[in-house]
Amino acid sequence: MTVTSPKGFTAAGLHCGIKPSGAPDLALVATADGRAVPAAGVFTQNLACAGPVRVSRQHLAATNGRAAAVVLNSGNANCATGTDVDVASRMCELTSEELGCASNEVLVCSTGLIGIPLDLAPLERGIPALVATRTDDGGPSAARAIMTTDTVSKHAVAEGDGWTIGGIAKGAAMLAPNMATMLAVLTTDASVEPDVLQQTLRWAVAGTFNRVVVDGCTSTNDTVLLFANGVAGRPEPVAFERKLHDVCRSLALQMVQDAEGHTKVVSIRVEGATTSEDAERAARKLATSLLVKSSFYGSDPYWGRVLSDLGTAGVAMDVDSVTIAYGDVVVSKGLAPTGADASDVAAASTFALTCNLGAGNASYEVWTNDLSHAYIDENMTTS
Repeated sequence: MTVTSPKGFTAAGLHCGIKPSGAPDLALVATADGRAVPAAGVFTQNLACAGPVRVSRQHLAATNGRAAAVVLNSGNANCATGTDVDVASRMCELTSEELGCASNEVLVCSTGLIGIPLDLAPLERGIPALVATRTDDGGPSAARAIMTTDTVSKHAVAEGDGWTIGGIAKGAAMLAPNMATMLAVLTTDASVEPDVLQQTLRWAVAGTFNRVVVDGCTSTNDTVLLFANGVAGRPEPVAFERKLHDVCRSLALQMVQDAEGHTKVVSIRVEGATTSEDAERAARKLATSLLVKSSFYGSDPYWGRVLSDLGTAGVAMDVDSVTIAYGDVVVSKGLAPTGADASDVAAASTFALTCNLGAGNASYEVWTNDLSHAYIDENMTTS
């Protein structure tokens, strides 16, 4: 069950020569007939965004939210090279020539190292072969071809009343989005107009991908795309929203579970805040704290670090009633320990950290990981 589970979509993935290892590095998701359909995109808010992000934004604006395909490469971010916009545009042109659609009806994504020029020669050889090999069961090969440091490919599907939503994604680090997490391509055979599709996607992203905080870094290439070909008819709006949220949530959690060097997956929930914005700020403060994340790695329920960071999050809290709990074990209340031992909870590979600020009724949850030696080893060099 993958991105081609909805009727009327095809996909493919292959090695074209970007990755020296010979691993797959070029992918495509497209409508089966090459026809442009309603499409929506949510992109990184990093001002140093990559050429593919700029081009995809321009194409969606030019077509009023319609696209026939997305072509994706891994192994090179095609960002900050001086030629990244030109290369991204050429990728769309090559794809459109093979599909028989307009070049601005093709979107484009890249992922990999920043600042290294992306050679067009492998793409000029690979894209015709990629389009020629697309099939309605090509989702798994496309998902593999967009992987970088991911250890597993990521897929999700949800079934509605006669319609389906499917998706693939990649992401293992540089994850602290303010829109999306790395790359995700979603498809549906439901009929949804472009403006509604865009609004619904943005809502789904806010409650799922935007809650992932692996390392506090927002990528230059983050992109989530959604295509709706309409062959299965019009869905009930609320049901469609819920199923889209389910698919995005599954993909987001798969990213957290595959984060670089992690040994723990931690859900951080802040409750009792005066506003949801305060709750989010406090949750993200904890999820990006090097001290807190290191204590996760050490399986140490060191609530003192948590309390300290809450106190500097810039949000209202009642210091006499604030509580901190690992799982169901409340380890502190106010400015004092309860004496309860949460060591077993902190030693688990998955657990929840819940903090109640005692200042209101608002809450927010993020999903994060521990900070390990392996994460540092993975990211201390570009080689």
